[in-house]
Amino acid sequence: MSTTDTDVGGAITLTDDELYPYITHDGTRRRLSGPGLPCEGTLVGFGTLREHGLRRVADLAVDAERLAGELQDQLVIGALRSFDRDLEAIVLDGATGKVSTAHLHPNPAPMDLSPLAPSLEALLRFAAATEELTASRGQFASQGAGFGPKAVTEVSDRLAAVFDGVAGAAGDEVPAFWRMAALIRPLARIAGPGEGLVLDLPKRLLDEEFGTGEIMCFEDVDFPTALTHEPTRRFLRETGLPENGFVFQLDTEVPLPALSEYYADERPGDFTADELPDTADRLIRLGYLLEDTNLVVDGTTGAVLAWSEPDLTLRPLNADISTLAFTLWLLHREKSLDAAHDLTDAYEQLAATMTQTLATVDPLACDPTPAAPGDDGWRYWPEIFEDRAGGSLYA
Repeated sequence: MSTTDTDVGGAITLTDDELYPYITHDGTRRRLSGPGLPCEGTLVGFGTLREHGLRRVADLAVDAERLAGELQDQLVIGALRSFDRDLEAIVLDGATGKVSTAHLHPNPAPMDLSPLAPSLEALLRFAAATEELTASRGQFASQGAGFGPKAVTEVSDRLAAVFDGVAGAAGDEVPAFWRMAALIRPLARIAGPGEGLVLDLPKRLLDEEFGTGEIMCFEDVDFPTALTHEPTRRFLRETGLPENGFVFQLDTEVPLPALSEYYADERPGDFTADELPDTADRLIRLGYLLEDTNLVVDGTTGAVLAWSEPDLTLRPLNADISTLAFTLWLLHREKSLDAAHDLTDAYEQLAATMTQTLATVDPLACDPTPAAPGDDGWRYWPEIFEDRAGGSLYA
């Protein structure tokens, strides 16, 4: 295989000898022998092609004869990317040029293919448009300063139009992964930068999503003295949080206690002072995520964290109260979109899209880099999105 400067982002190309006899589709041969494919990308990566060359699915299967004939000859060329890892294999039909995704296990039988693009050219255009949206560049550069419900609708419509145009030209429907990209990814534009907080949520955003009677706002008398972070206090007073965020239950008992006070008053004897976080006196308990996981905010910095009782570990949850609210809103909005568009039919791809969308707004919520001693890198939101059995993304 020949490559052109892949170490600095060049293209992966193949010679005619390397294409033969696997790929007979003219357009695909021209792409791979000419402009080639990028080695790495945010959404799709072709590193496996650079490292291994063209390989048939049958070459990777333990019992290849158990695979249907059309599956045996599919070519593994790359991977669909999640936030921090490869999600599914990207496979190519050498005769038609169509691109699909598949889960390749040591013995991939039976194996289902999910359409990803009608051609490599279409795949690269789909990915480029989505990445330009995320980075507010290219065809989306003019909308980089736009935030709010109107901006979300405009960007979603524009991205969908790109996908429709590319797929329609090939006589195909837009594959599920890109349909959900047009519906979910623009939701990151709902709020612009905040003052003292990461985000400035539109007024009444949570009320309109959850219902006015479902949002609880606090008064200064409800705040413990340890809550000194004024932007957090202001948000809790003026915007509030949903009492029931599906995976989050707000503690409506006031005043809000410090974590050390909560255990001393409500559950004396459950944990010793040495077992609680060193900062327990300034961690304000807002409620719980799971029965054994407390959601707390650092009263000094405004950081939002999760305190797990089973493993006595304090982990980052969100950058601050504004991105926590965004996350709850995003999850609620996704459920409405699933009810209308059946997004969970491609559950793993949806979970990856949700994580990538959240990471655009709040990288800390998804970054597995340990943030403190004892932090193992486990992050609540990506895990809850991916938990199909728990069904957090189902309408």
